[in-house]
Amino acid sequence: MFPFWNNPCWMGEPMSRKAYQERKLRFLRWMRDDLETRLAGLNAAIETIERQINQDDDSPASV
Repeated sequence: MFPFWNNPCWMGEPMSRKAYQERKLRFLRWMRDDLETRLAGLNAAIETIERQINQDDDSPASV
């Protein structure tokens, strides 16, 4: 999935399996948190637009 984890070019020294797994876990948790934050923003924007549309439908038509 993320080939750069095993890339020896950027890793200065060999890493134990546990350290490798911990690094991967930290990265995946960071990715999840970032995606959750973005999703919350999108949900808020969608709710705002839906509320505005509903308010427009409820108000009398202006000419």
